[in-house]
Amino acid sequence: MLLIYCPYCEEERSELEFRNGGDAHIARPANIAEISDEEFEAYFFLRDNPKGVIYERWRHIHGCGRFFNAARDTVSDRFITTYKAGEPKPDLDVEPKTPETVETYEALEGAAQ
Repeated sequence: MLLIYCPYCEEERSELEFRNGGDAHIARPANIAEISDEEFEAYFFLRDNPKGVIYERWRHIHGCGRFFNAARDTVSDRFITTYKAGEPKPDLDVEPKTPETVETYEALEGAAQ
């Protein structure tokens, strides 16, 4: 289970309390009624799926109910940082190191003997 830090509640909570809200920091059209169908498709449906650090919107639905942003590594599924909605992207000086192996319950089960 992942623990996610809510910057509003100022505590880590179970991932079950949160919902992903998609990509963060998307440039939204000023007047959506005036854009072409192709521009609307690109804005509304098309997203990158990079390997590495991404910026996402999350909502603490079973807590404060507020949206916040997070930088998450898609390889390790680890949250690097979370920050309040409306704040700029944080400067991540160092790329996070991803472990060569990811611990799983199955791998640890054998070590518990």
